[in-house]
Amino acid sequence: MTTALNTQFGIEGQLSFREDASGLVVAEIDNTSGRASLCLQGAHLMSWQPKSQAVPVVWLSRDTKPVAGKSIRGGAPVCWPWFGAHATEAGFPGHGFARTVPWQVIESGTEPNGATRLTLRLVASDKTRVQWPHDCSVDLTVIVGETLRMEMTTNNTGTDDVVIGEALHTYFQIGDIGQVRVTGLEGCDYWDKVGGSNLRTQQGAISFSGETDRVYINSAAECVIHDDKLKRRIHVAKFGSLSTVVWTPWEEKANKMGDMGQPDGWREMVCVESANAIENVVKIAAGTRHTLIVEYRAESV
Repeated sequence: MTTALNTQFGIEGQLSFREDASGLVVAEIDNTSGRASLCLQGAHLMSWQPKSQAVPVVWLSRDTKPVAGKSIRGGAPVCWPWFGAHATEAGFPGHGFARTVPWQVIESGTEPNGATRLTLRLVASDKTRVQWPHDCSVDLTVIVGETLRMEMTTNNTGTDDVVIGEALHTYFQIGDIGQVRVTGLEGCDYWDKVGGSNLRTQQGAISFSGETDRVYINSAAECVIHDDKLKRRIHVAKFGSLSTVVWTPWEEKANKMGDMGQPDGWREMVCVESANAIENVVKIAAGTRHTLIVEYRAESV
């Protein structure tokens, strides 16, 4: 399989495909301005590091063990076609099925600035159609360089309208969760998922002193992760998204999860997810499409 992928989509000196120990296929990107890896299962971006940064920007748990049919801990999981629990079917997987099923490569290329572009399409199956009986396709394009751009497009090819929830559930590498703050969401309403689901309003910057699980709504704002320990800022600019999810499990929940990079991997990550969730789910009319775009940029300070 990798031979055919490398022949059709490989780019000498930039993009190649390999099979890992679990048998999953991984795309490796390494160009003049950045490097990244992406698992074809789930179209799951696992890592990204601009060449200007000494430390990766996207976090991947050192304890993650890629397995067919299981989500990878870290990176940028694709949540689609719903976010969180399914509205009516408790047995369906949380955050949808897109992150655990095969995707196929449909295009690759080089941008004028030297960045590497790779596009994948979700492969529908009898199993996915049971959970999502609608005529839709979903493509994910990643553009890797000094910045990272991700574009997820849902194309409703059917004759009925559909409603989707979605997110790029990105984990960011930080120095220490107790020494970061997130700006850009001041004054925004959010659903606080810790200890119940309560609607609150953000006062000032977001800082962390315990488990945090918040869905900020009705905001297209750019967010900035200020990292005092690593002395850098990570910018998260988004388009086609009105929800932002901010999450850290903290120690007790991380220990129960078992794959967060024991004993303290949870301290070195924070999720700032660009999403459409709860009241911001998206209605896609028949014959139309919706695109969620996120661009990440890191700068030293």
